[in-house]
Amino acid sequence: MKRIIRLFSLFAALVLLFCAVSAVSSSALTFDCDVEQYSDSLLMVNLDTGMEVFSKEADTRRYPAALTKVMTYIVAAEAFDDFDTEIPIKQSCIDAVVNGGMYCSGVDWYVGETMTVTDLLYAMMLPIGHDAAMVLADYVGEGKLQNFVDKMNAKAQELGCDDTHFTNPFGTHDENHYTTARDLYKITKYAMGLPMFSKICDTATYYVREDDDVPFITTNWMVDPGRGGEYYYVYATGVKNGSTQQAGRCLIANAVYEGYAYMCICLHAPYDENKDENEQYCMIEAANMFRWAFLNLSFVTPVTKDTPICEQKVDHAWDTESILLVPENDLNVILPDDYSEGDVKIVPDNTDSVSAPINKGDIVTTATVYYKGEAFTQINLVSNDNVGVSPILYTTDAIRGVLTSPWFLIAVGLVVVLFIIYVSVSSSYAKKRKRGKKNQR
Repeated sequence: MKRIIRLFSLFAALVLLFCAVSAVSSSALTFDCDVEQYSDSLLMVNLDTGMEVFSKEADTRRYPAALTKVMTYIVAAEAFDDFDTEIPIKQSCIDAVVNGGMYCSGVDWYVGETMTVTDLLYAMMLPIGHDAAMVLADYVGEGKLQNFVDKMNAKAQELGCDDTHFTNPFGTHDENHYTTARDLYKITKYAMGLPMFSKICDTATYYVREDDDVPFITTNWMVDPGRGGEYYYVYATGVKNGSTQQAGRCLIANAVYEGYAYMCICLHAPYDENKDENEQYCMIEAANMFRWAFLNLSFVTPVTKDTPICEQKVDHAWDTESILLVPENDLNVILPDDYSEGDVKIVPDNTDSVSAPINKGDIVTTATVYYKGEAFTQINLVSNDNVGVSPILYTTDAIRGVLTSPWFLIAVGLVVVLFIIYVSVSSSYAKKRKRGKKNQR
């Protein structure tokens, strides 16, 4: 009996743990923000916690323009164990770029020579970089661009980007080439864990050879103190900008200040390619969003792992009918500086009774955390004490459960039916034998 109880308890704990892990750890939470917005889609995420602090049409499909190259970087980077690998610069790749109406950013200067993977990644992420993207895609795709694009889409699916589809590694316009701000966050967050990505995206100029006269220069003026002018933001650390007539101005920007790190994704800000000058609306917007977050949001711990949350009814326990539940860990979140304790509420997701035995620290259920009535994260609730099992209560409930279960009732009904059939058949058989004996007489 004890072994059965242990197995049952272990199974229940595993189910609860699976549910807790499977649940989304954080979701959209939009704090009041007075920043003037230019982009049709906007998402701002605290990188330390993964917590969204502002969201506007983050799941609306948009054209990503050159932000596509973040995924191009991922696929290319994961194809090489050594970034010092030399790749030949073929004229056919440059011709494909020019014939496709795209721009060369300087890789065409090295036709007939080789460039390292590192060189090409810089050449792709700093300037427009169509030529670098073509060379990498051609090499990794073994001469077939579609092979590379298929890898991009497979990676998007792997990262859970269900609203993303790529048709090319450049970001040139195509009706079937789209993504969302939230998917771009997933893609970029993943890319930040790859070699060189963050360093490259935070670089203003890069020379392939020491004796080169012209470097590759970033188009992201937020990270360029020499050329960025009014768009330069001292706390910015990347990542990539881009624009097409259909995509508008687009930007993925990171910034770090006094221990706080944020990513801001801006899509479809105003842009007219027929104008000689266009304001970098996304860069203005992102810098102001960063200032707002740095000045108005802070890490807080509204509840600790010792804070009582609720009581949960317990079945089959020796000497108690309920247990006290507390958070598994301290709840560390980003909230406005002027928040009050009453703004945060924690509501258990399941109030059904649980069965003993339960050990202190066991996950009993999950709870949803609300800020001013808006759900934004889930936490695990654990038992604050050990609760032993009563074999008598457990056995009694088990027997009651068996006796009242549908399958038991069906089995009993089946036995009754079989018994009736048996009696009927036996009676009929007995009557036939009796008639047979009379006929013999």
